[in-house]
Amino acid sequence: MTESNGVTPPATESMPDWEKRFRAPRVSLPDWAEDAPDRSLFVSNATGTYELYAWDRATGEQRRATDRANGTTDGVLTPDGAWIWWFNDTDGDEFGTWLRQPFEGGDDTEAVPGLAPSYPAGLALGRDGHTAVIGCSTDEDGTTIHVVRPGSDSPAEIYRHRESAGVGDLSHDGTLIAIEHTEHGDAMHGALRVLRLDGSTLAELDDSKGGTEELGLEVLGFAPVTGDTRLLVGHQRRGRWEPMVWDVATGEERDLALDLPGDVSAEWYPDGSALLVVHEFEARGELWRYEFATGALTKVDTPVGSVSGASARPDGSVEYLWSSAAEPSVVRSTALAEKGGVVLDPPGMKAPASVPVEDVWVEGPGGRIHALVQKPAGASGPLPTVFEIHGGPTWHDSDAFASGPAAWVDHGYAVVRVNYRGSTGYGREWTDALKHRVGLIELEDIAAVREWAVDSGLADPDRLVLAGGSWGGYLTLLGIGTQPGAWAVGLAAVPVADYVTAYEDEMEALKALDRTLFGGSPEEVPERFEVSSPLTYVDDVKAPVYISAGVNDPRCPLQQIDNYVDRLAARDAIHEVYRYDAGHGSLVVEERIKQVALELDFAKRHLPN
Repeated sequence: MTESNGVTPPATESMPDWEKRFRAPRVSLPDWAEDAPDRSLFVSNATGTYELYAWDRATGEQRRATDRANGTTDGVLTPDGAWIWWFNDTDGDEFGTWLRQPFEGGDDTEAVPGLAPSYPAGLALGRDGHTAVIGCSTDEDGTTIHVVRPGSDSPAEIYRHRESAGVGDLSHDGTLIAIEHTEHGDAMHGALRVLRLDGSTLAELDDSKGGTEELGLEVLGFAPVTGDTRLLVGHQRRGRWEPMVWDVATGEERDLALDLPGDVSAEWYPDGSALLVVHEFEARGELWRYEFATGALTKVDTPVGSVSGASARPDGSVEYLWSSAAEPSVVRSTALAEKGGVVLDPPGMKAPASVPVEDVWVEGPGGRIHALVQKPAGASGPLPTVFEIHGGPTWHDSDAFASGPAAWVDHGYAVVRVNYRGSTGYGREWTDALKHRVGLIELEDIAAVREWAVDSGLADPDRLVLAGGSWGGYLTLLGIGTQPGAWAVGLAAVPVADYVTAYEDEMEALKALDRTLFGGSPEEVPERFEVSSPLTYVDDVKAPVYISAGVNDPRCPLQQIDNYVDRLAARDAIHEVYRYDAGHGSLVVEERIKQVALELDFAKRHLPN
C-alpha cells in the first residue's frame, strides 16, 4: 500500500493539518468471503485515489485490485473467495458493467457476458461459484433483475418494472432471491418479494397496503445456514427502523422489539444463532449482540462515537469501522483488545485529530432539531460560521470524523451541521416530513438553528456561510435565494439548481424519488417544482456563490447547473464555477483537496473582515 499515483504532494513537514487529513491513508471496513474468511476486500486511498484492495489475512499480503484514473469503490468477493467482482463505470457516471478478476490477481473479464451496461441495482453471488443475481436500472427499462445459473453463461431476466427495485440477498443454498421494490409508487418506502430462481414468487411482504401511512421495509439478509428460510428484515411499524425475522416459507414473523431508542439495524452472526445489532441514536452508534435462544441483548464494547459499519466474524469476534468528530476512522476488532483493537493500520502519515463535536438542540417549527457544532479550541464567538448541510436528503450528520469540516475549523471557523426534517435517525415522521414542500421545510429548520447560533454568540451574523454537497448543495442554492439577507456566502457542490431540467436529465431511480417527494412529476405538479427550485429565486440571490460540478454527474447533471449559472451571469452576480472530470464527487485525493482549497479561498475573499 505504498504505491503512488504519480502526483507528488507537499513534504509532510510543510503540509498543513487540514491537507494531511485528506492525504493520510485510510481504509474501509473489510468485506470477507463467507466460505473463505481469510480472504478480504477493502477500499483505500493509499495511492492517492480510492481503489479496491485484496487482502489475504493468512499471509498478510495486500494487493491493489483496481487502478483507474477516477477511482473504484464498488466491489464484492464471491463467497468462495475465488473472485473479485467490481463495477466498471466511465469516469464516475455510474453507468457500466460488472467485471471480475481472480483474487490472486490477473486479467479483468466480463462477469456477465451479454448483459448490457446499466446503473447498478444490487448484486448477490451464490456459494456454488456459478449463481449470480444482477440488478440493472436504465432510463428505458426501469429495473430489471437477471439470474445466471449453473450450466448457463447467459443471464435470464426474471423481473422487470418501471418503478425502482433492487436485489436484496440470495439465500444460503442459492435457491431464493429477496428483492426490494416500489411498485406501489412510493420510492421512499419499499416492499419485499421473495422469488425462486425461475422468477416465480414464493412470498410477499408489503407494509404500504391497508393503511393511511406508508411504511418501509428493507432486506437485511437471509440466515447464513443451508435450508434456513428466515430472512432478516428492517421495518418501520413503530415509527422507526427496527429488525424482525420473517420465515419466507411459513410466513411466520418474529418481532424482536429491542428496547433501544433510535434506529436499529442488524446482521447475522455466521452460525445463525445471534444477531449483531447496530444501534444509532442522536448522531452516535453502538453495537449489541442479540441471542435468539434467550432473547438476551448484550452490549459490544465500543468507544463513544460513530460506528460506520460492522461485521461478525466466524470466531464470534466483531470488526467495526469507528470514528468520532475528533478522532480519525479506524477498523477495530473485539478480538484484538490487547493490540488496541486495530485490524488494519495502513502505513504512512496519520491523520491529525480535530476537535470534539458539541450537541445542540433547538426548538423548530416541526419539533426539536439536533445540530452538531465544532469550533476552534479555545475560541470564543462571534465567529465566522459555516453551516455545512448534509446530502441525502435521507441521511444524517453524526459524531464522525470528516476532513471537510475539520478544515474549516483549522481556518478559524465554527461549523454547524443540522439534522433537519428529512434526516434519518430521528424517526419515520421526521424523515418523511419534507414531502411536497421539498427544500423549504429543511430550510425552516436550518433558519431556526441559524437564529440560535447568532443569539447564543457563537456565530457572527455578517459572516455566515451556507454550504453543502448534493442535496446540501441544492439547499444551499435554494437558501441563498429564499433567504437572501441571511447568508454572506454560498458554496454549493454538485447541486440541484434547476429542478425541472434536473428531473428531465437525471437517472430513472432519482426521478422515482422525486415523484415521491413532490407527489408527482413536473407535468403533474408544476407549482411544487417551481416553488422548490433554486432557479425560481436566482434573481434574488445577493450572496457571492461558488458552485462545483462533475461533468459526468448522473445525479445532478451539468445542464441544469449551467442554466442557473447563465442566470447569475446575465445580471453580473458574483459567482465562480468549477467543473471537474468526474461524477457525483471525486475519488481522487488531490482533487478533493483542490476543491476544499477553492472553497476556503472563495470564502476568505468574499466574507467581510
